[in-house]
Amino acid sequence: MTSPLDGERDPGTALRDRRPLWDESTRPSAPPPPEGYVYTGQGRAIGQHLAQVHGHLRSELSRVRELLRQVKQGSLGVGRAREAISEMTMRQNNWTLGAYCASYCAIVAGHHELEDQAIFPHLRKADPGLAPVVDRLEAEHVIIHQVMQDVDRALVNLVQATEDFSEIDEAVDVLTKTLLSHLAYEEREITEPLSRFGFFAGQIQPAAG
Repeated sequence: MTSPLDGERDPGTALRDRRPLWDESTRPSAPPPPEGYVYTGQGRAIGQHLAQVHGHLRSELSRVRELLRQVKQGSLGVGRAREAISEMTMRQNNWTLGAYCASYCAIVAGHHELEDQAIFPHLRKADPGLAPVVDRLEAEHVIIHQVMQDVDRALVNLVQATEDFSEIDEAVDVLTKTLLSHLAYEEREITEPLSRFGFFAGQIQPAAG
């Protein structure tokens, strides 16, 4: 099975030449909602929660940049910076697939199993027209995880070249550009479908006419 990003540059190449990891113009768009659709209060809250989770990820990105600044100043060791980054939500393999649902469901539906709340499979089933967007988002998730690995690798290399920050600077710049681009795309394309379909089948009841 081919990836929606097949043929686009790999992360290693992007780190060397600073070109984008992907072509934003090739991103598919979600189909429009039904005309006149009325959203429930619960649905609107679910859609808004995506932005809240993304706000947390954006704050983590700012933290990464702050950690790098501290390392440059000599007030923080490279080892401690790696530990701090490894503990972040964005560093976990399943942050984009699990953290969103888990954080919400811990409040409103903690008894459900995470597997039953897999957002992307649910959205594919709820509206097959969303499949190209979901495929693209999942492919970008893989790239972002690889970029995070590049940041960690650059920190390891910094131990051997303590005065050369060029590699880590570039790795963090790529992470910043990539993550912010992805979060904006995800918000634009699936906030509305989440508001209409929820996290899992039957979660949202139609609004009263």
